[in-house]
Amino acid sequence: MPTEKDIMAALSQVKDPELGRNLVELGMIHDLEIGKYGRVSFTVALTVPGCPLRDKIETDARQAVLALRGVKEVAINFRSMTPQERQAAMGGMQPSLPKINQFNHVKHVLAIMSGKGGVGKSSITAMLASALARRGFKVGVLDADVTGPSIPKLFGMPAGGLRSSEQGILPAVTRTGIKMISTNLLLPEDDSAIIWRGPMISGAIKQFWTDVLWGNLDYLLVDLPPGTSDAALTVMTTLPINSVLLVTTPQQLAAMIVCKALNMLNQVHKPITGVVENMSYYVCPDTDKPHYIFGPSHAEEIAQAAGVAVRAQIPLDPNVALMCDAGQVEDVRMLEIEALVDQINVPAPAKA
Repeated sequence: MPTEKDIMAALSQVKDPELGRNLVELGMIHDLEIGKYGRVSFTVALTVPGCPLRDKIETDARQAVLALRGVKEVAINFRSMTPQERQAAMGGMQPSLPKINQFNHVKHVLAIMSGKGGVGKSSITAMLASALARRGFKVGVLDADVTGPSIPKLFGMPAGGLRSSEQGILPAVTRTGIKMISTNLLLPEDDSAIIWRGPMISGAIKQFWTDVLWGNLDYLLVDLPPGTSDAALTVMTTLPINSVLLVTTPQQLAAMIVCKALNMLNQVHKPITGVVENMSYYVCPDTDKPHYIFGPSHAEEIAQAAGVAVRAQIPLDPNVALMCDAGQVEDVRMLEIEALVDQINVPAPAKA
């Protein structure tokens, strides 16, 4: 039978697909036992609860140990890391830019998240970016919705056209100076499908952070896709997220799913800066009266659960929808978005 040292050496060849470091180095292996009749058991402490790559880690770890002479059976248990274990695994530091991107200086990374699809995360992201840019802040947008990107369309940016340099990928730049990266800027046509599995999606998001020449930014806004799995986990565990803005709509169904995103953020210890309710009401142009066509608001319930405030309640406006469809989001002016800018943690504008 192999020794404990032999087994740990074998497991040191198995990498966490998300972090690119081996399980032993990350301190993920616990309670190793070598039993009779060739049985080996141990526990793997996952860096995040509900890790979508758990099956791959289990398969790779089992194959590595079974390859040792005398091992007949491998039993693997799982648990989540404690905050102290996670801090030790990450070196107690936020993820940082590699040396290749030493020219990047990003002050604040703000993720826009919901968990629910169709609530308007992308339009909120685009309008918020535009409002910040109008105030003189240097802004970038990272479109983390790899398979369903819509950020370029909102800004009127055509498919393709990204260029690279020796230092990295050059982001697209909108007419008001907002820097942008999205998979739709890599495709030949706007409607080309991206049919990728989770690891490829995670890899693309990491590259959007590490390989893009963002330069000096006051804000990098990250537009997240629906759900709490691959893309969201990659953003929360590999980008230095400073705060998260939760977007919801009035329906109770939307509130329930947004609460799932809230629970995820609590588990990965990311701060929430506030809740935005989109499509809150419609103002009749004939009477100027608001009509709550999606029912009563549940935003306050989400905000109370998160321990934050409702930062904005944004009405339905057909004119805004038309401008966004036409790629003119930078021309949209909404009092609610301007008020939202006033409430978030705004750093001093970056120098040129």
